[in-house]
Amino acid sequence: MSTDASPEHSRIPSGPLTPAPIVVMGVSGVGKSSVGSALASLLKVRFVDADSLHPLANVQKMAGGISLTDEDRWPWLRVVGLALASASTEGIVVACSALRRAYRDEIRRQEPGTLFIFLEADGTLLRERLTQRPGHFMPASLLDSQLETLEPLESDEAGLTIASAGGIDATAREVFHRLAGPLFKA
Repeated sequence: MSTDASPEHSRIPSGPLTPAPIVVMGVSGVGKSSVGSALASLLKVRFVDADSLHPLANVQKMAGGISLTDEDRWPWLRVVGLALASASTEGIVVACSALRRAYRDEIRRQEPGTLFIFLEADGTLLRERLTQRPGHFMPASLLDSQLETLEPLESDEAGLTIASAGGIDATAREVFHRLAGPLFKA
Protein backbone atom coordinates (compact mmCIF):
# COMPACT_ATOMS: atom_id res chain seq x y z
CA MET A 1 0.00 0.00 0.00
CA SER A 2 1.21 3.47 -0.81
CA THR A 3 1.63 5.88 2.06
CA ASP A 4 2.44 8.76 -0.26
CA ALA A 5 0.05 11.67 0.21
CA SER A 6 -0.20 11.99 -3.58
CA PRO A 7 -2.98 9.63 -4.57
CA GLU A 8 -2.60 6.99 -7.20
CA HIS A 9 -6.30 7.50 -7.81
CA SER A 10 -8.06 10.82 -8.03
CA ARG A 11 -11.25 11.13 -10.02
CA ILE A 12 -13.57 13.89 -8.93
CA PRO A 13 -16.50 14.82 -11.13
CA SER A 14 -16.72 18.46 -12.14
CA GLY A 15 -19.82 20.55 -12.43
CA PRO A 16 -22.38 22.06 -10.08
CA LEU A 17 -22.76 20.00 -6.94
CA THR A 18 -24.33 20.43 -3.57
CA PRO A 19 -21.90 18.77 -1.17
CA ALA A 20 -21.91 15.37 -2.84
CA PRO A 21 -22.74 12.32 -0.73
CA ILE A 22 -19.37 11.05 0.47
CA VAL A 23 -18.27 7.63 1.73
CA VAL A 24 -14.99 7.54 3.64
CA MET A 25 -13.86 3.96 3.04
CA GLY A 26 -11.11 1.50 3.90
CA VAL A 27 -10.24 -1.32 6.24
CA SER A 28 -10.79 -1.36 9.97
CA GLY A 29 -8.42 0.95 11.85
CA VAL A 30 -7.67 3.25 8.91
CA GLY A 31 -9.62 6.11 10.50
CA LYS A 32 -12.89 6.08 8.55
CA SER A 33 -15.07 7.19 11.46
CA SER A 34 -12.68 9.76 12.89
CA VAL A 35 -11.71 11.29 9.56
CA GLY A 36 -15.31 11.05 8.30
CA SER A 37 -16.63 12.87 11.35
CA ALA A 38 -13.96 15.58 11.07
CA LEU A 39 -14.64 15.95 7.32
CA ALA A 40 -18.40 16.25 7.92
CA SER A 41 -17.68 18.99 10.45
CA LEU A 42 -15.52 20.88 7.93
CA LEU A 43 -18.22 20.49 5.26
CA LYS A 44 -20.99 21.34 7.76
CA VAL A 45 -22.98 18.23 6.86
CA ARG A 46 -24.32 15.25 8.77
CA PHE A 47 -22.05 12.32 9.63
CA VAL A 48 -23.21 8.69 9.85
CA ASP A 49 -21.07 5.74 10.82
CA ALA A 50 -22.31 2.81 8.71
CA ASP A 51 -21.43 0.50 11.60
CA SER A 52 -24.55 1.91 13.31
CA LEU A 53 -26.62 0.69 10.33
CA HIS A 54 -25.58 -2.96 10.68
CA PRO A 55 -28.30 -5.32 11.90
CA LEU A 56 -27.58 -6.82 15.33
CA ALA A 57 -26.81 -10.23 13.79
CA ASN A 58 -23.92 -8.72 11.79
CA VAL A 59 -22.52 -6.93 14.85
CA GLN A 60 -22.69 -10.12 16.91
CA LYS A 61 -20.98 -12.10 14.17
CA MET A 62 -18.10 -9.63 13.86
CA ALA A 63 -17.79 -9.28 17.65
CA GLY A 64 -17.34 -13.06 17.72
CA GLY A 65 -14.44 -12.78 15.26
CA ILE A 66 -16.46 -14.17 12.34
CA SER A 67 -16.14 -12.41 8.98
CA LEU A 68 -19.37 -11.34 7.31
CA THR A 69 -20.44 -13.07 4.12
CA ASP A 70 -21.75 -11.18 1.11
CA GLU A 71 -25.24 -12.39 2.05
CA ASP A 72 -24.77 -10.59 5.39
CA ARG A 73 -23.56 -7.44 3.67
CA TRP A 74 -26.04 -6.85 0.81
CA PRO A 75 -29.00 -5.67 2.94
CA TRP A 76 -26.66 -3.46 5.00
CA LEU A 77 -25.10 -1.92 1.87
CA ARG A 78 -28.58 -1.09 0.54
CA VAL A 79 -29.34 0.71 3.81
CA VAL A 80 -26.04 2.62 3.53
CA GLY A 81 -26.92 3.66 -0.02
CA LEU A 82 -30.41 4.74 1.03
CA ALA A 83 -28.95 6.84 3.87
CA LEU A 84 -26.73 8.59 1.33
CA ALA A 85 -29.63 9.08 -1.10
CA SER A 86 -31.94 10.47 1.59
CA ALA A 87 -29.43 13.19 2.49
CA SER A 88 -28.08 13.94 -0.98
CA THR A 89 -29.63 17.43 -1.17
CA GLU A 90 -28.09 18.67 2.09
CA GLY A 91 -24.89 16.62 2.02
CA ILE A 92 -23.70 13.71 4.13
CA VAL A 93 -20.49 11.88 4.99
CA VAL A 94 -20.74 8.16 5.78
CA ALA A 95 -17.90 6.04 7.15
CA CYS A 96 -18.22 2.61 5.52
CA SER A 97 -15.65 -0.07 4.72
CA ALA A 98 -16.93 -0.51 1.10
CA LEU A 99 -13.99 -2.84 0.53
CA ARG A 100 -14.99 -4.36 -2.81
CA ARG A 101 -16.05 -2.76 -6.07
CA ALA A 102 -19.30 -4.75 -5.96
CA TYR A 103 -20.10 -3.24 -2.55
CA ARG A 104 -19.49 0.28 -3.86
CA ASP A 105 -21.62 -0.51 -6.91
CA GLU A 106 -24.48 -1.52 -4.60
CA ILE A 107 -24.17 1.77 -2.72
CA ARG A 108 -24.12 3.66 -6.06
CA ARG A 109 -27.29 1.83 -7.14
CA GLN A 110 -29.05 3.68 -4.33
CA GLU A 111 -27.11 6.98 -4.72
CA PRO A 112 -25.24 7.26 -8.04
CA GLY A 113 -23.57 10.58 -7.12
CA THR A 114 -21.58 9.13 -4.22
CA LEU A 115 -17.90 10.09 -3.97
CA PHE A 116 -15.60 7.57 -2.31
CA ILE A 117 -12.60 8.67 -0.25
CA PHE A 118 -10.32 5.65 0.11
CA LEU A 119 -8.11 5.97 3.18
CA GLU A 120 -5.05 3.78 3.16
CA ALA A 121 -2.33 2.97 5.69
CA ASP A 122 0.25 0.24 6.09
CA GLY A 123 -0.54 -2.93 8.03
CA THR A 124 1.74 -2.12 10.97
CA LEU A 125 -0.01 1.20 11.61
CA LEU A 126 -3.44 -0.43 11.22
CA ARG A 127 -2.63 -3.17 13.77
CA GLU A 128 -1.30 -0.58 16.21
CA ARG A 129 -4.47 1.49 15.89
CA LEU A 130 -6.74 -1.54 16.30
CA THR A 131 -5.05 -2.62 19.54
CA GLN A 132 -5.62 0.89 20.92
CA ARG A 133 -9.43 0.77 20.36
CA PRO A 134 -10.90 -0.90 23.41
CA GLY A 135 -14.57 -1.79 23.29
CA HIS A 136 -14.98 -1.73 19.50
CA PHE A 137 -16.93 -4.72 18.19
CA MET A 138 -14.52 -5.29 15.28
CA PRO A 139 -11.57 -7.33 16.58
CA ALA A 140 -8.05 -6.85 15.20
CA SER A 141 -8.12 -10.52 14.20
CA LEU A 142 -10.36 -9.67 11.23
CA LEU A 143 -7.90 -7.16 9.73
CA ASP A 144 -6.12 -9.74 7.55
CA SER A 145 -9.43 -10.87 6.05
CA GLN A 146 -10.30 -7.23 5.28
CA LEU A 147 -6.91 -6.62 3.65
CA GLU A 148 -7.43 -9.72 1.49
CA THR A 149 -10.92 -8.52 0.50
CA LEU A 150 -9.88 -4.92 -0.24
CA GLU A 151 -10.21 -3.71 -3.82
CA PRO A 152 -8.89 -0.13 -4.06
CA LEU A 153 -10.82 2.43 -6.08
CA GLU A 154 -10.62 1.90 -9.82
CA SER A 155 -9.92 4.69 -12.29
CA ASP A 156 -13.59 4.93 -13.33
CA GLU A 157 -14.87 5.38 -9.76
CA ALA A 158 -15.56 8.92 -8.53
CA GLY A 159 -13.34 9.70 -5.58
CA LEU A 160 -9.78 9.81 -4.39
CA THR A 161 -7.18 7.90 -2.43
CA ILE A 162 -5.55 9.52 0.59
CA ALA A 163 -2.88 8.21 2.98
CA SER A 164 -4.21 8.32 6.55
CA ALA A 165 -0.88 8.24 8.37
CA GLY A 166 -0.85 12.00 9.08
CA GLY A 167 -3.49 12.07 11.80
CA ILE A 168 -7.22 12.72 11.84
CA ASP A 169 -7.31 16.49 11.44
CA ALA A 170 -4.55 16.63 8.82
CA THR A 171 -6.19 13.87 6.78
CA ALA A 172 -9.65 15.47 7.00
CA ARG A 173 -8.21 18.87 5.97
CA GLU A 174 -6.39 17.29 3.02
CA VAL A 175 -9.61 15.64 1.83
CA PHE A 176 -11.54 18.89 2.35
CA HIS A 177 -9.05 20.94 0.37
CA ARG A 178 -8.88 18.42 -2.43
CA LEU A 179 -12.68 18.29 -2.67
CA ALA A 180 -13.74 21.85 -1.78
CA GLY A 181 -13.50 23.24 -5.33
CA PRO A 182 -15.28 20.40 -7.15
CA LEU A 183 -17.86 19.93 -4.38
CA PHE A 184 -19.01 23.55 -4.26
CA LYS A 185 -18.27 24.70 -7.80
CA ALA A 186 -20.99 26.99 -9.12
